[in-house]
Amino acid sequence: MAFTLDEVKRLTYKPRDAWWTVFLVDPVAGRLVVAAGRTSITPNQVTWAAFVLGLGSAACFLVGELVAGAVLYHLSFVLDCVDGKIARLKGTGTVFGGWLDYVFDRIRVLACAVALMWGQYRLTGQDFFLILGIVVVFLDMLRYVDAFQVAKVRRQMRRQIDEAAGEEHDLETEELVDLQRGFRTHFSWYMAVRDWLREHRVRTHLVSGIEFQMAVFIVGPLLGLVAPVTLAAAGMLLVFEAAIMYKLWLSARDLARALDGMRAGG
Repeated sequence: MAFTLDEVKRLTYKPRDAWWTVFLVDPVAGRLVVAAGRTSITPNQVTWAAFVLGLGSAACFLVGELVAGAVLYHLSFVLDCVDGKIARLKGTGTVFGGWLDYVFDRIRVLACAVALMWGQYRLTGQDFFLILGIVVVFLDMLRYVDAFQVAKVRRQMRRQIDEAAGEEHDLETEELVDLQRGFRTHFSWYMAVRDWLREHRVRTHLVSGIEFQMAVFIVGPLLGLVAPVTLAAAGMLLVFEAAIMYKLWLSARDLARALDGMRAGG
């Protein structure tokens, strides 16, 4: 089944994605999907290929071949984006495939973190790299758990609005309940930045799990600055996580005010 690049973009590109994916992955992944569309390659086969490349990256990191490890990690991530696109285009995605993709992602991060930091420890004898490996694994886990919980909380907020509105709930009610009013009040410049990023399909969460991984496993090794880049990326990740928590807290206050107003009006 053949697809054009425009079809791949329209049907598989996310409305908003990590800037690393938008600028450095999708341009390559999209063209690989076009080529794969003319073959019988399945999403799970691509997932396995991405996993093998990820393990190859870990092996390179372990023996101190940082540049090779960085290149293989990026190729692994590109293929990791290809499998989902093929599944959506061909309609061949499965629950097992989604689970396999997620588990392989976590194993890849764990293997590469252990291999990179252990390799650096063997080369330098500095115990600090062992601690840094634990930090990388912890922050990766924290980001993905937190993302799941934040999405869950936001769904619960909307559910509370629906329940409070009852039968009178409509689009007008949805528009009047603004759960980001508090955040925009404190950061008026945010809307202009958000709109510019949206025009380029980039989400406002500029340092998420993806950017953190790429900094640790690609940028740091390519520059030969594993520890400084990892520490800087960890600090930026925590800053953006704190911003998400602050924004969620403000949304909770907006929700409470909106619910009070809806109950008073009812």
